[in-house]
Amino acid sequence: MSGLFGAAANPTQGDLSKDVPVKDLPEDSVSDIAFSPAAEHLAVASWDNKVRIYEIDGSGNSQGKAMITHEGPVLSCAWSKDGTKVVGAGADKAVRMLDLPSGGTTPQQVAAHDQPIKCVKMFQAAGNNMLVTGSWDKTIKYWDLRQQNPVGQIQCQDRVYSMDIKDQLLVVATADRYINIVNLSDPFKFYKTLQSPLKWQTRVVSCFTDASGFAVGSIEGRCAIQYVEEKDSSSNFSFKCHRQQESNVRDSAKVFPVNAISFHPQHGTFSTAGSDGTFHFWDKDAKHRLKGYPEVGGAISSTAFSRNGNIFAYAVSYDWSKGYASNNPQYPVKIMLHPVQGDECKPRPGGKKR
Repeated sequence: MSGLFGAAANPTQGDLSKDVPVKDLPEDSVSDIAFSPAAEHLAVASWDNKVRIYEIDGSGNSQGKAMITHEGPVLSCAWSKDGTKVVGAGADKAVRMLDLPSGGTTPQQVAAHDQPIKCVKMFQAAGNNMLVTGSWDKTIKYWDLRQQNPVGQIQCQDRVYSMDIKDQLLVVATADRYINIVNLSDPFKFYKTLQSPLKWQTRVVSCFTDASGFAVGSIEGRCAIQYVEEKDSSSNFSFKCHRQQESNVRDSAKVFPVNAISFHPQHGTFSTAGSDGTFHFWDKDAKHRLKGYPEVGGAISSTAFSRNGNIFAYAVSYDWSKGYASNNPQYPVKIMLHPVQGDECKPRPGGKKR
């Protein structure tokens, strides 16, 4: 079933003409972006050692509101459920947190690892704000913000590359294509471990909105839809996405990494974005591509939907897929806000009901 989406006829191409740029941009590649679950605030983590927090008004205009400064490139950022706290994690092996309502400008360090921290997420347990961090030291650690030391950790098979969380579902992807599933009601062991259904290195994992499963993106321009429970396994499938047909070679395509997958908070549809500089909206239940968009002028390194799903943000910057040597100062760095309009992200009529 791998070719389902790839073989589909091209849908109407999406429109980028109303996309609005974010002002006061980072000075280096953007590694991660995240919308607040409680307000129109966007956190942006970048290789210039900073997390910037922007406020976005009803017209899509952005204004810088706060900043977290690290001692190395920032690789991940996240919000607390109530939108009052924002955290950054990165190559300085630390997580730093800013408490926005307090008006403070000095972040506090709230977590640490022995190696760079690739991923950070926030969640609530018994009403308390908790952190989970995934590192290249091959561990994930849990942190209660009221304590200095981690409350527990799990040893992974290899370096953590990507991580996502939804309700009680935590999905951790490591090097060597391992994917670990954790039930947060029993957080200190793996509920299930599998190897990615895709053949090549995992770039991103993203949880379904109903927490019944997750999507996986890899360097080979493919995405897999994977359910947690065995009873739903007949609905698992993978498809080709970020590939470009080579005009002069039959049955040959250029293959691009899938860098980002984001699920729409209301509709449960999702986006993929890649090194080819395009993004697409998909309906996994109808196995259908909803919209495809033109190239945006550079690789898309990260994406996020706003809390109500009416803004789709995407970061254009070098994504390191071709190593250090291919980066250059002329490579574009921009963050665009795409207004989600009409049926762009709505499921296809007649699709499977959730």
